[in-house]
Amino acid sequence: MIEAIRAAGSADDFIGFLDSNHANMPPRFLGLPVFGGFERLDGLIADGCVFANTITGSTASRYETSAEIYRRGGRLVSFVHPSVNAGVAIGEGAYIQEGVILQAGVSLGVNCAINAGGIVSHETTLGHSVFCAPGVRIAGEVKIGDGVFVGVGAAIVPRLTIGKWVTIGAGAVVIHDVPDFAVVAGNPARVLRYAEAAHGDGDVRAAARGGSALR
Repeated sequence: MIEAIRAAGSADDFIGFLDSNHANMPPRFLGLPVFGGFERLDGLIADGCVFANTITGSTASRYETSAEIYRRGGRLVSFVHPSVNAGVAIGEGAYIQEGVILQAGVSLGVNCAINAGGIVSHETTLGHSVFCAPGVRIAGEVKIGDGVFVGVGAAIVPRLTIGKWVTIGAGAVVIHDVPDFAVVAGNPARVLRYAEAAHGDGDVRAAARGGSALR
């Protein structure tokens, strides 16, 4: 992503990385320093830095990390591959990788992430803090709630409503509406269980008004 944005001639100034898991921290990556974890966050905010969230493994972790940045007075910017059509409504703090197709009338809430090769078809709406894994196929006029996780290669047929904080398993084919907090898998997808409601909505900006977003 960084190399593609640089090659496209963007003026963005990348200064380094944060990672709170110190086991993942080499001293440098892509020639840029890895500063440390959240213990460095306040100082970077004070220096005027803004942040791009690249967490993709968990919508809860992505939400909590982004919300904590806002709570401390920081700001997220979108991190979008130059190949992606940015002529649709993309909320702040998006992370969108190469090969993603966003068709006409698509709308993404804040803090969404779409991995490589995903397709979001016409007039589909993604709520806040949604994550789509590689190769996801979402048909037209689908409404997806906050905090939804869509697994690798999953497909959602047209005009469905997916509730908030739903988990859709890899390769699932969703042909019916899915209720809030459901975990679904299979072809056709069916509800396996319901997850604990750890969060309400997925709008990380609300954290600027209250306490810590980290559990």
